[in-house]
Amino acid sequence: QVQLVESGGGLVQPGGSLQLSCSTSRITFSLYHMGWYRQAPGKQRELVASITSGGVTNYADSVKGRFTISRDNAKTTVYLQMNRLKPEDTALYYCNAKIGGTRVTNYWGQGTQVTVSS
Repeated sequence: QVQLVESGGGLVQPGGSLQLSCSTSRITFSLYHMGWYRQAPGKQRELVASITSGGVTNYADSVKGRFTISRDNAKTTVYLQMNRLKPEDTALYYCNAKIGGTRVTNYWGQGTQVTVSS
């Protein structure tokens, strides 16, 4: 059974930093495009950052310059380094693994809560 397990969330003050990790199992990790999404209460889930199997990254405008996504294929893990956190970054953060062209397969983790508050 495919598993994506997020960790690293928590409560942090504005301006602080957190690193999220998403450990995966039972997928050929190096072939998957990986992404971090977030969903705040009352809002739709949105893409935060993604990294292709080839290492090309993409960021939401709201996090550019503050967040960095990276992957370690040997550890089958994707990371999200979040710096200069703002209260509006508060959300449940989900890890996503995606593969396929015409037929896309998606896997999701259960999410890790990030709360930015003083």
